[in-house]
Amino acid sequence: MNASRWVVPASFFSMVLGLCGLGTDWRAAHALWGAPAWVGEAVMAVAGGVWLLLAALYANKWLSHGSQARAEVAHPIQCCFVALVPVTAMLVGLAVLPHARPLAVALCVLGSAVSLVFGAWRHGGLWRGTRPVGATTPVLYLPTVAANLVSAMAAGALGLPELGQLFFGAGVLAWLALESVIVGRLFNGEEMPLPLRATLGIQPAPPAVALLAYSSITTGPPDLVAHMLLGYAIVQGLIVLRLMPWLRQPFTPGYWAFTFGATAIASATLRFAARGDDRVFAALAPVLFVMANAVVLGIFAFTVVAALKGKLLPKAAVSPSLAIDVREDGVAP
Repeated sequence: MNASRWVVPASFFSMVLGLCGLGTDWRAAHALWGAPAWVGEAVMAVAGGVWLLLAALYANKWLSHGSQARAEVAHPIQCCFVALVPVTAMLVGLAVLPHARPLAVALCVLGSAVSLVFGAWRHGGLWRGTRPVGATTPVLYLPTVAANLVSAMAAGALGLPELGQLFFGAGVLAWLALESVIVGRLFNGEEMPLPLRATLGIQPAPPAVALLAYSSITTGPPDLVAHMLLGYAIVQGLIVLRLMPWLRQPFTPGYWAFTFGATAIASATLRFAARGDDRVFAALAPVLFVMANAVVLGIFAFTVVAALKGKLLPKAAVSPSLAIDVREDGVAP
C-alpha cells in the first residue's frame, strides 16, 4: 500500500466539526423534545473515532512527511486549516464531558491554549503583508474566529462563563474585522476558482457558532443579541444557498465546510428554544434540526462512498487563475 495515500490534509478535521455538531444537535433535541439520547451519543462516538484516526494520521504526517506538514503550515490558504486540529480537540472534549470530565478538561484546556497560540502566530505572520489577494477566503476565520468561539463554548460548558466571555469577545470582534476583508475580496477580486469555492461553506458559520457560544455563556431566554446573531446567520445561509449552482462541483471532502455552520445554528436554536417562550426560536428549531441532519448525513454518505472507492484523497491540480496549487477539495497539496 502506498503510504503517501494516508497523508491527510488538516482540512479533513472539518469532518469532526460536522459530526460533533450533529451530536450536539441530538443532545439538544433530547433536552428539548425527549429525542432518543443514544443517537447523540452514538454520533459523538463516531466523531471521537474519526478524530482519533485523523489525529494519528496527522501526527504520522509530521513524523514521516515533515516537509509536507511544514509546507501546509506555510501555505497562505491551507495554513488556516491547521487550526482545526486543536479546535476539534476541544469539541471532542465537550463530547466526552458527560462521561469523563477529567479527560474533557484536559482536551479543552490543551485545545484552547494551542488555538490561542496558533491563532496569534498565524495571523501575526499575515499582518506582514505580501499575501496574494486570491488567497483570501473564508478559511481565514478558522485560527481566530472559530478557535476563540469554540474556546468560549468550552469555557461555558466547564462552568467558567467569565472566561468564556473573553473568548467570545475575541472571536466576535475577529469575525467582524475579517468579514469586511473577505467580503471585499469576493465583491472586488477575481472570480474564485472552482476548487476553492467549497470554502464559502464556512461563510455562514461565524454568526451561527457565535450564537452557539453565546448560549454557552449566558442564561435565560433569547435576548436582542441572540436574535441578531440568528438573523444574520440565516441571511448568510440564504446567500450561500443562492450561490449553490455556482458552487456545485463533483463531491470532494471540501463540502464538509458546510456542516459546522449548519449544525451550530441548529444546536443554538434548540438550546434557546428550551430556555424561554420565544416564538421565533421555537418555530425555527425543528426546521433547522432537520436541515442539519440532512446536510451532515448526506455529506457523510458521500464521504464513505468516496473512501470505499479510494477517492477520498484527491489528486493534485493547479488552478490557472490563482498562483497557488490547490487540490480538488479546495486546499493545497
